[in-house]
Amino acid sequence: MYSCIQQTKGYGIMHERFVRIAATGLGSGLSPLAPGTAGTLVGVVVYLVFSRFEWPLYLLSVAAFSLLAVYVSGEAERIYREKDPPRIVIDEIAGFQVTMLLVAPTPWHVFWGFILFRAFDIIKPFPIRLCERKFPGGYGVVGDDIVAGIYANIMLLLLVRFIIF
Repeated sequence: MYSCIQQTKGYGIMHERFVRIAATGLGSGLSPLAPGTAGTLVGVVVYLVFSRFEWPLYLLSVAAFSLLAVYVSGEAERIYREKDPPRIVIDEIAGFQVTMLLVAPTPWHVFWGFILFRAFDIIKPFPIRLCERKFPGGYGVVGDDIVAGIYANIMLLLLVRFIIF
């Protein structure tokens, strides 16, 4: 008899399904081209929901989401039996939330936040790559995106304050 309690590779079926759906950003990470960019687009939608919160609640939500991302990413690595596979994009979703901290949800801010986050996530200036390599499991998967989000947030806040917004 088929049951939701049945174990698959040491995981409950419902647990494994949840991890796969969350890790792939509702399937966006399964995109054959640029899965990280597709995951970041899901991050934009999440930001538009979170941006309605007052900043302390936004910050708390981002922290909680980031912790969830660490857990889900670690579990997904075990399920996929691969270190940081490209289909795991919950880390990009979390990193984009950090990018947009204290930034108003205008179209230009979201656009530049997206561009800056993707640039830092792809280029990985010091110590971003170090976070990815040195931290174990989900901490390494998500850590580099959080640091990329911090860099992008600083740049975006400077742009908003002094240049174009």
